[in-house]
Amino acid sequence: MINMQIFQAVQEAAQSIRNTIKRTPQIGISAGTGLSDIESALTDVEVVEYHEIPHFALSTVKSHQNKLIFGKIAGIEVVLLGGRFHYYEGYDMKQITFPIRVLKELGINTLLLSNVSGGLNPNFETGELMVITDHINLMAEHPLRGPNDDKLGLRFPDMLGAYDAKIQEVFHEMAKKAAIQTSKGVYISWQGPSLETPAEYNFLRIIGADAVGMSTVPEVLVARHCGLRVGAISLISNMCFPIEKIKPATLESVLEIARERGPLLSNIFINTIEQYGKIW
Repeated sequence: MINMQIFQAVQEAAQSIRNTIKRTPQIGISAGTGLSDIESALTDVEVVEYHEIPHFALSTVKSHQNKLIFGKIAGIEVVLLGGRFHYYEGYDMKQITFPIRVLKELGINTLLLSNVSGGLNPNFETGELMVITDHINLMAEHPLRGPNDDKLGLRFPDMLGAYDAKIQEVFHEMAKKAAIQTSKGVYISWQGPSLETPAEYNFLRIIGADAVGMSTVPEVLVARHCGLRVGAISLISNMCFPIEKIKPATLESVLEIARERGPLLSNIFINTIEQYGKIW
């Protein structure tokens, strides 16, 4: 699927969904590994399986559901991507970010994202909830590379304020009201699937990263390209710095942290969505 074909593919995918579900979501949510429990807060739920949507890929990550979930939170229409795609799975960046463009076409104006990541800030602890203030992109490919279709967005989208300051403020405010500790920091994207070496962790910390993961940044780049507001929170699943304190990480240990701390992250998202009318 080359760039000049994306607009048509987006239209086809969105129309297929509309043929099944007649809804106009305002907020899109892309949840990371083990963080899909926000689904339990949705009312009036309707589901479309990814395999039913033209041009959608399928996630190969075991903890991802491969379904598009429509529902309401405090009467606000939301749509949840129950599974995201990653570069390490073998997909290209246009496949990875295609669902974001489809959600935009369906009507969303705001995208909330979550992920699990390795902590690089020595002041963090495992289980920390970091509100993302900025990112560093170290992915091998850029989702906007190639010919630009002006119907989708500007050729050179500005990334100043990529992470909406008001959403960040509300994240912290809602966390404080729920007695949930949050920090803030810079997220750096790594293509994976191997975790980083100690020398790489040291390098990433030196260049200014507070957390490292294998997702989110491509989605944010495309979200900003098509004019969406963006807010994101990273759950620190394991500490990667200082080097002498690193412990081996496994998928099981990451999922355990997500099960333990994920409900707190979902709480922040849900309360933020409930404040939606006061924010925008």
